[in-house]
Amino acid sequence: MKIERVVLIGGSGFVGSALANRLSEAAVTVLVPTRRASRANHLLPLPTVDVIEADVHDPATLERLVAGADAVVNLVGILHSRSGSPFGPDFRRAHVELPRKIVAACRAAAVPRLLHLSALGASPDGPSEYLRSKAAGEAEIRAAGDSPAWTILRPSVMFGRDDHFLNLFAHLAHTFPILPLACSTARFQPVHVEDVVGVIWRCLCDPTTANQTFELAGPKVYTLREIVEYVSELAGAPRPILPLPDGLAMLQAGFMEFMPSPIMTRDNLRSMQVDNVVAGEPLPFGLEATPLESVAPVFIGERSFRARYYPFRTSSRRHIR
Repeated sequence: MKIERVVLIGGSGFVGSALANRLSEAAVTVLVPTRRASRANHLLPLPTVDVIEADVHDPATLERLVAGADAVVNLVGILHSRSGSPFGPDFRRAHVELPRKIVAACRAAAVPRLLHLSALGASPDGPSEYLRSKAAGEAEIRAAGDSPAWTILRPSVMFGRDDHFLNLFAHLAHTFPILPLACSTARFQPVHVEDVVGVIWRCLCDPTTANQTFELAGPKVYTLREIVEYVSELAGAPRPILPLPDGLAMLQAGFMEFMPSPIMTRDNLRSMQVDNVVAGEPLPFGLEATPLESVAPVFIGERSFRARYYPFRTSSRRHIR
């Protein structure tokens, strides 16, 4: 299938930015709708990418945006929501109602292809509202049948230069002398964002991937404690790890929920009750997964160097801009 025009819903974020770069390299015209255009300024230098301010939750607007597209890729995902049963209203809006609207818009505009980024561990009876809402979103996509032809991708936690996973732990290591760690034995199989983008591109070009679900992961399984220890070493700030018992971890997360941008919530902890690992091969199509150790030293080490260098710049009144 020849792909010439793609609409990226949620395209200004971590995965969307990497995917926009890949599509632009392939000379694909990309439309990135966003609530605030300033959030996608970093995409403007890409020659085939257009950024437009739009409300993707409005059905009429969404239909106009996807008209004429060869494919739509839904990358929208949030980690925090007000609570509810079986999931909160923010999860419902982003993970369930939006996919339903995207399916309807694609069908109305005769868009032939839809790719949907879900999450590893998504399940209707998952322990967290996040995982349950992701499963409900998948159900909305599958309800499309063959119109449009869909593919669902379920990645493990993703890492890359601008991620909010490894970089968070590097920042915490530079900030605190001891790292209290909830769910320290939780298991993850982190996948490189470029591997995820590679699978998305393969699915866009290969019609045989329609109406299939693929799990995506890296080549190695780690406990959360192993990841944090490794990243703090890379950051040049090795720190003692203090594993928290479940009750204290829940209490800590409960207090964090009052922060404007919480690092952790109780629902996040419940998500970690399920191992974030795949049952089979890390990637489909015989693709080779990128080891975390081959990528993380580049951007974590670079940030560590800049962090150490900054005090010398400021002390000489030469500020980094």
